[in-house]
Amino acid sequence: MTLSRITGLGYYVPENVVTNNDLTQWMETSDEWIQERTGIRERRYFEFGKDTNYSMAAAASRQALDRAGLTPNDIDVIVYATITPDYFFPGSAFLMQRELGMDGKPVIDIREQCSGFVYALSIADQFIKSGMYKTALVVGSEIQSTWIDKSTAGRNTAVIFGDGAGAAVLTATEDPQHCILSTHLHADGRYAEELYVRDPGSSRASRPVTKELIEEGGFNVFMNGNAVFKHAIVRFGEVINEALAANGYTAGDLDLLVPHQANIRISDYVRQQLGLSESQVINNLQRFGNTTAASIPIALSEAWENKQLKDGDLLCLAAFGSGFTWASALIRW
Repeated sequence: MTLSRITGLGYYVPENVVTNNDLTQWMETSDEWIQERTGIRERRYFEFGKDTNYSMAAAASRQALDRAGLTPNDIDVIVYATITPDYFFPGSAFLMQRELGMDGKPVIDIREQCSGFVYALSIADQFIKSGMYKTALVVGSEIQSTWIDKSTAGRNTAVIFGDGAGAAVLTATEDPQHCILSTHLHADGRYAEELYVRDPGSSRASRPVTKELIEEGGFNVFMNGNAVFKHAIVRFGEVINEALAANGYTAGDLDLLVPHQANIRISDYVRQQLGLSESQVINNLQRFGNTTAASIPIALSEAWENKQLKDGDLLCLAAFGSGFTWASALIRW
């Protein structure tokens, strides 16, 4: 049976470090207030004229390809997750394809918010398992610093988000001891407006962007923090246990958990519910904040670099985000 295996990981974060204290120039906040509520100390913001969504993705992809011992032309398909594309259309996957010189290779853009990378990984995994493709490049990339509301009114969300990109190379394998075991995807659109950016939208104005829409604040992030937190702590546990049960494991068998980097309180709650130690859960949101679709591949890449991920480890990726959407992937490394 053909399976897929992650053979290369890479990430890119901008050089521009923005600390909690830096945010006080735009809004009423403090380092203590932000750390207490999120665990975040700093994040990265892109550099105008240097970084783009697709250029960051390309940098992460080059690193992943190099570590996999492959070139861009060895890749059969790109699956690219982002909610902050460079253009309204076409998607940033096309721009990264051009940047890497991969003309003619199919690209798939998906918008699954904070669960984007796991969804993209699942899509690539299915392509390889079906035999349609032998290699895939899976990417999550975000530039969020340009659209967050940095005023005091928007601080509840503005302090959370950062910019960055991560990538993984998947290749076909027949080794069941080193592969993606299963992926599990869920969504519930009843809660779409609990965490969303309303505008620009094609159904509410004669033009996508008007002065009235901007003044109404529809371009800012709205988040019902209590609702998101309550659903997240439940769905994280559910989807992790679903992946474990599907493969005959329990939480006690897990070596490492890489959750979406949203809030340290969510990660700690899930860790405690699963009975995992702090060393078994990868958290880097303290330095990078919430990079949405990029957060899991960045954290996974760092775990690999820091040798926290060892051959044969049972690894779980898990995410929850806007939509609502939640997902997991169980991997034998």
